[in-house]
Amino acid sequence: MAAIKRQIASVMHSCVQADEAWMVMGMLEYVAGVWHVRLYIYSAVAFGCGIWAALHYSKTRRKSAPAQVDTCSCCSSKRRINKTGKKDVVPLGLPPVKIFFASETGTAKKFAENLSQEVESLGYQSTVLHLKNYDPEDGLLEEARNGSLCAFVLPTYTEGNPPDAAAWFCKWLSEAANDFRYEKTHLSGLRYIVLGLGNSFYEEHYNKVARNVDKWLWHLGARRLMPRGETDKNSAQSRHGSAEADFAAWLQQVRRRLGQLISPKDGKGVEPEEHSHCCTNKLSKGQERRKDQKESSGHGSHSGSDEGSYEYETTSEEDEGDTDGDLESLVDVEDLGIIMKDMQNSKDVKGNVLSPRKMLNTSKRMEADAVKAKELREMITPALSQSLTKQGYRLVGSHSAVKLCRWTKSMLRGRGGCYKHTFYGIESHRCMEATPSLACANKCVFCWRHHTNPVGTEWRWKQDDPESIVQGALQNHYDMIRQFKGVPGVQNARYEEAFTVRHCALSLVGEPIMYPEINTLVRLLHSHRISSFLVTNAQFPAEIRNLEPVTQLYVSVDASSERSLKRIDRPLFKDFWSRFLGSLQALSEKGQRTVYRLTLVKAWNVDEIQAYAELVTLGRPDFIEVKGVTYCGEGGANSLTMANVPWHEEVVAFVTHLADLIPNYEIVCEHAHSNCLLLAHTRFKRDGVWWTWIDYDRFHELYQEYKSSGGSRTFSAEDYAAPTPAWALFGSNEQGFDPVETRHLRHGKPKDISGC
Repeated sequence: MAAIKRQIASVMHSCVQADEAWMVMGMLEYVAGVWHVRLYIYSAVAFGCGIWAALHYSKTRRKSAPAQVDTCSCCSSKRRINKTGKKDVVPLGLPPVKIFFASETGTAKKFAENLSQEVESLGYQSTVLHLKNYDPEDGLLEEARNGSLCAFVLPTYTEGNPPDAAAWFCKWLSEAANDFRYEKTHLSGLRYIVLGLGNSFYEEHYNKVARNVDKWLWHLGARRLMPRGETDKNSAQSRHGSAEADFAAWLQQVRRRLGQLISPKDGKGVEPEEHSHCCTNKLSKGQERRKDQKESSGHGSHSGSDEGSYEYETTSEEDEGDTDGDLESLVDVEDLGIIMKDMQNSKDVKGNVLSPRKMLNTSKRMEADAVKAKELREMITPALSQSLTKQGYRLVGSHSAVKLCRWTKSMLRGRGGCYKHTFYGIESHRCMEATPSLACANKCVFCWRHHTNPVGTEWRWKQDDPESIVQGALQNHYDMIRQFKGVPGVQNARYEEAFTVRHCALSLVGEPIMYPEINTLVRLLHSHRISSFLVTNAQFPAEIRNLEPVTQLYVSVDASSERSLKRIDRPLFKDFWSRFLGSLQALSEKGQRTVYRLTLVKAWNVDEIQAYAELVTLGRPDFIEVKGVTYCGEGGANSLTMANVPWHEEVVAFVTHLADLIPNYEIVCEHAHSNCLLLAHTRFKRDGVWWTWIDYDRFHELYQEYKSSGGSRTFSAEDYAAPTPAWALFGSNEQGFDPVETRHLRHGKPKDISGC
C-alpha cells in the first residue's frame, strides 16, 4: 500500500511540473506577442493621456478665468459679467460716510451719533459734523467729487424754519437749486440719505426742512440712496409710537440698505437696486415724479414701502407742489425716449400710424410748448409777493414795483435830501423810486434786498404794457404819499408838491433794462415831464446801445478785474466779463449824461485803484460816483459785516488817489451822510464854476426836439447842465447838506437803509 502511494505521488509531481512548464511557456509566448505590438499600445496610452490632460486643463481654466469687468461711471463699484450673463456688483471699497446734523435740543445730535455707531459697525468710516461750521458751497461739491455718502439729520422748528445752525446751509442749497448758474448735475457724484425730526401736531410745517433739503439735493443731481426718513414727536400720530421708535425703525432700513452696498449680490443673484437703476435702467425725472405721486402725504416718507425694496432716486412728494415754480423742468432728453416708446402705437387724426420722424417732431413740439408755457409764467410768485410786500414794496402788475424812499420821507419833513439832490439838484420829495423788472442778472454780495428778487439772463415771463406800469407806479407812489398827511413835521407845501412827480429813479431793485419795452416806458415818463435816472449792472451791452436818451444813465462798476467781478457781483452770464467791458464801451457811445457807480467794500475791491483808472478810460463817463457799501444786516447770502464798511475818510482817500490816476477828472461834491463822493470830467467846469446840476426843464425841451426830429437832432450832457451850489461842493462846511433843510440826528435808532 505504501508503495502505491509513493508511485501516485511521483506521477502527480510530474504532472504539476508539466503544468508549470506549460504555463511558463504560455506566458512567454504572450509576452512575445505583446512585444511585437508594443508600438500600438504606446500610441493608445499616449492618446488617452492627451485627452485627459486637455479636459483637465480646460476645466481648470474655466474655474480660474477672471470675470469680465467694466467700470460703473456713476458710483464707486464695478460691474462683473459672470458666465451666466448676469451682472454682479464688486465693491471697490466702502465710501466714507459724513453725517451732518443741526440741533438746539440735542436730539438730532444724539440720533446722528447713534447713526454713526451703526454704520461703523458695518465697516464704514463715519464722521459726525455740525452744520454750523460747514460751508456747503465748497463742501458739498467736494463730497460729490469724493463719492461720499452723506446723511442729514435735520429738525424743523418754529414756522417750518431750520435751526439757526442750518439756516445758511438751507439758504445756500435753496438758492443753488433755483439758480441757473448751477447745472442739474452739480452734485451728481453725491449719494445721500435724509432723516427729518418733526411734530405732526404742526401739520403744515411737519418735517418741512428735511423735505426741502431732500428736494434741493435731488434737483442738484445728488442721488437719493433710500427714501427719506421722518420721525414724529407726536406719539399719537407716530407710526411706531414715538420719535425714538421711528428712528430705530429707520435705522434698521439704513443698515439693510448699506449692507446691500457691501454684498456683491442681494441674495437673489441679481444686481442691487442702486446699480440696476443708475447703471442700466435709470429713470427719467418725469418718471420719478410720476412714481412719487404714489407716495403717501402722511407722516411716513413712503407708505407701505418701509420693509420692501427701495425706489431709487424718486422725488419727494413736495416737488409737484413747489410754490416758487423755479424748479420746473422741461422735457428731459431721457423722457424723449419714453415719449417715442409710448407713441409707437399712436395714430394721427386720419388713423395712420405715426412715423418715427413725425413722432420726433411731435416730441419737439411738446418740448417747445413746455418752454413757451414756462416763459409765460408771472415773475412775481405768491411767495415773492409776500416777501416784497413785507419789505414795503408796492407791486405793480406781474413784474414791477415801487417803494417810498427814505429820502422822500426825509425831505417831506424838511430834513434833507439824498445825494442826488446834492450832486444833481433833484427834489427828493418829488422823486419816485421804481423798477419795471424785479429780476436781475447778478447776485451781488452787498445786495441790500438779500436776494429776494428773481434771477435770469433774459426776459422769460409774462409782460405788462408800459402804460399800465407807469400809471400803476404813480398811483401806488401817491397812495404812499397820502399816508403822510397830518404827520408831525411834514411841510404842507412839500406834501402838495409830492403829488407831482418830477424824477424817477429806475434803480429800486433788479435790472430795469431787461424789460423789453424799456424805451417805451422811458418815453412815457418823459411825456409826463418826469426825468429818468436809469441804473444797469453792466451785463447788457446791446440794450445799452439801443436805449433812447435818458436824463442820466448809470453803470454799476463794482470791480475792476474778471476775478473780483465774479466774486462780488456773482453774475449769471458765463461771458460776464466780455459783457461788462462791452457795456462800458457802449456807455462811451451815449450822448447824454453817463455815470460810473462804484461801491467800495473793504477787503473786497478797495485795492484795485489802478485797474479802476483803466476802466475809466474805456467808458469815458461824465461822472464817477464812489460810495461806501451800506451795511444791511445779516441775512442769507449776504456775508458782509460792519468790518466791510469803509469810513467816510477811507472813501475820501480812495477817491483822492483815483483822481490822481485819471486825467481830466476832479473831486466835485460829497454827501457825507451817504458816505458818497462825486468826480466829474473837467468839461463840466466853466470859468472855475462846476456845472454838475441838471436843468430839467431844458432836458425835456431837448428831448422833445429829439423826438420830433425822429432822432436826428441829438443833444449832449453839457446842453442841459446847471451850476452846482457852493454848499454841495467837496470841502464845504455843509458836507453836502442843503442849508435850507433842518439837520435831524437819530440817536439810538436803527438806521433805515432804504433809498437809491
